[in-house]
Amino acid sequence: MLRSWRVKLKLLLATVTLAVLLSWLYLFVGSLEYGRFLLLPPCLGEQPSRDVEREALASRVRRVEEENQQLRLQLSQVQAEGSDGNPQWGASAEDGDPPGGERSNRTACPKQRTVHKCELLHVAIVCAGHNASRDVVTLVKSILFHRKNPLHFHFITDSVAHQILQTLFQSWMVPSVHVSFYNADDLKAGARPPFALSQPSRVALQPEVSWIPNKHYSGIYGLMKLTLTKALPSSLSKVIVLDTDITFATDIAELWAVFGKFSDKQVIGLVENQSDWYLGNLWKNHKPWPALGRGFNTGVILLLLDRLRRLGWEQMWRLTAERELMSMLSTSLADQDIFNAVIKQDPALVYRLPCFWNVQLSDHTRSEQCYTEVSDLKVIHWNSPKKLRVKNKHVEFFRNLYLTFLEYDGNLLRRELFGCASLPSPPSDQLQQALEELDEDDPCYDFRRQHLTQHRVHLFFLQYEFLALPNPTDVTLVAQLSMDRLQMLEAICKHWAGPISLALYMSDAEAQQFLRYAQASEVLSARRNVAYHIVYKEGQFYPINLLRNVALANTQTPYVFLTDIDFLPMYGLYDYLRNSIQQLELPQRKAALIVPAFETLHYRLTFPKSKAELLSMLDMGSLYTFRYHVWPKGHAPTDYAKWRTATVPYRVAWQPDFEPYVVVRRDCPKYDQRFVGFGWNKVSHIMELDAQEYELLVLPNAFMIHMPHAPSFDISKFRLSAGYRGCLQTLREEFHQDLSRRYGAAALKYLTAERSL
Repeated sequence: MLRSWRVKLKLLLATVTLAVLLSWLYLFVGSLEYGRFLLLPPCLGEQPSRDVEREALASRVRRVEEENQQLRLQLSQVQAEGSDGNPQWGASAEDGDPPGGERSNRTACPKQRTVHKCELLHVAIVCAGHNASRDVVTLVKSILFHRKNPLHFHFITDSVAHQILQTLFQSWMVPSVHVSFYNADDLKAGARPPFALSQPSRVALQPEVSWIPNKHYSGIYGLMKLTLTKALPSSLSKVIVLDTDITFATDIAELWAVFGKFSDKQVIGLVENQSDWYLGNLWKNHKPWPALGRGFNTGVILLLLDRLRRLGWEQMWRLTAERELMSMLSTSLADQDIFNAVIKQDPALVYRLPCFWNVQLSDHTRSEQCYTEVSDLKVIHWNSPKKLRVKNKHVEFFRNLYLTFLEYDGNLLRRELFGCASLPSPPSDQLQQALEELDEDDPCYDFRRQHLTQHRVHLFFLQYEFLALPNPTDVTLVAQLSMDRLQMLEAICKHWAGPISLALYMSDAEAQQFLRYAQASEVLSARRNVAYHIVYKEGQFYPINLLRNVALANTQTPYVFLTDIDFLPMYGLYDYLRNSIQQLELPQRKAALIVPAFETLHYRLTFPKSKAELLSMLDMGSLYTFRYHVWPKGHAPTDYAKWRTATVPYRVAWQPDFEPYVVVRRDCPKYDQRFVGFGWNKVSHIMELDAQEYELLVLPNAFMIHMPHAPSFDISKFRLSAGYRGCLQTLREEFHQDLSRRYGAAALKYLTAERSL
């Protein structure tokens, strides 16, 4: 018997050796450049071009390799028979992974179903609040950077995140990306919506989990992933679920392909937890929720939704949570505790993902066992409350990878997926048509192109907690700025106590510099009623009126003070304006209140505390009426001589080139966005206010002072380029024509006045 076994073993070994030699012979005959590709089954995404002969050669080698694998399997069975009849090794649920889901990443590619390049991949993310809405953008960038497939993002949000992310994706206009929102706040239950950018789900999600006490810093939203079988459309069969503090280092299609490896009973794909939390040995009397071994981390989840629904997932997790809460009293790690308790009860539900799909960077984890080279990394999870300050031997490398996507220009991710039918996007189609209609030989092509540019907009970039009171006279300061005016923010906040709405024109990297600046500033970090809206840079001109419109559209008070960032309002102006609005009964009339503008040439200024002090400084020559020496027409109609002695508001008439700073109702006309860079951006707005028959009233005890700064790039171009000035004149004439079409004969006076100058 033993001799027969040895003979059989020798024959098999000889056959295996011959098969290996044949495969290497084919490789030698073929191109060495494709050696590795031909020897191993191609990994997802590795598709080098090759001619017909190489393809045929690869096909023959693969057939030999398949025969080789069958022979190895027979060999293992013979060796098992030669011992005590028990197999010495075999395939686990991980296709060769050792227990715990750990393995070397330097082996051949795992067997997995190939994802078609045009297959739509679904990703679900729970996101609530200002900070999470900012953090999730980095995750989305990392996915978009590597992706080769159409994507559908499903966001479960509160009202804050819904507004922020909806505006961001609508303005981002990334091809082959769909976005749906599902309202996590208390809403009336109803039917799920079709996939759409603008419609949140009307299913009430908070009541589903609000009864669960949770100690985790994520609060109630940390439990929302339990509700996905109910929240997401019933037609959706599977989804990848991600935390907001995830960074992808590979194509998400590779993770999507893992669904093809699930057995008939497996419904949830998870990576083992890499800390000792669920082992219960972190401190004395530490009692975690029940878990299978080390437990699983829910930062990255693969969910087969259709199977979960058939299993009665909602009842399953609810009954488990109710039972465990009788002794545990609350969750410590939110949904993760409940997922683990369910899996502990039925281990067959889980598919163990290799740990490189969720490299967990919290303190004292075993994450270093998940990789040996950079190429091994798939997904990085900043799951420590310390985030980028976490302790890890390679944290500097991980931090640099994260910062790469944090500051990456999101405009570069607007790339088409060639070979796939584009998802319908009417706004994108209309924009493309308008761009195609532009005449590239037009001397003003660049101005017209800038006007059509679709800028990404991230509303409420920082925490904003101002609650608009039912005060009919409340007013918000509205302004716009770029990075070179950042130093004005603290001074304005000291001068204006009321709400502020600012549009900041910045690159992705500059937005992060601003974030660090604001968080480090005692003045800015103490304010919660200042709304910062990032408009990301694109194009060669400063889109000043777009910025103003963004800041104006996102105010919450009945009135707005339309100013510029380089002006400091007088102390107490916020209260003075509210009182003036009430005294002048502005809610019952259409009026624009003018705040007289002055300027200083001194960088250090003892700011006047009253009108009397300002007049004294004006007489001494330390202050001037604004732009009296370079552009007197802009503010001369304010009638500064009359203002010196005025004690009550007085009315002034519109005159050509008048551009005062005004207080108006929030529903005033928008700024005309064709005017970019320098010139006529405020003049056109005041002209339209006059066309709509606004009264122009000068406030007798209000003032603002312009602080000196270096000339902007756009004003330098205006002064140096005759072509620039010529295009501005063309835009002015077109604006007059549009004004005449909207307001008829009443608008003729503006054109007549212009021509008389």
